[in-house]
Amino acid sequence: MNKQELADAIASAVGTSKSAAGETIDAFVAVVAQAVAQGEGVQLIGFGSSSTGQRATSTGHNPRTGETLHVPAAKTVKFTAAKAFKDVVNS
Repeated sequence: MNKQELADAIASAVGTSKSAAGETIDAFVAVVAQAVAQGEGVQLIGFGSSSTGQRATSTGHNPRTGETLHVPAAKTVKFTAAKAFKDVVNS
């Protein structure tokens, strides 16, 4: 399902316009991304939680040349699905 299909499904379920549903999805994504970027966790009961993690500095290898590369430390995004969401997927 892509964003347009999601907006169509939400518009049908809620009884609103497709453009309003698309704007709502955009706003939701922006708010969650901003919160996670600021280090706050976002938890949606029944769906899951998003938070930030830390990836340590490491070394990698270029598979073509065999050259050793330095991979810098970075923030990562973690998503953990809620039990209710997993139950729906697995049923």
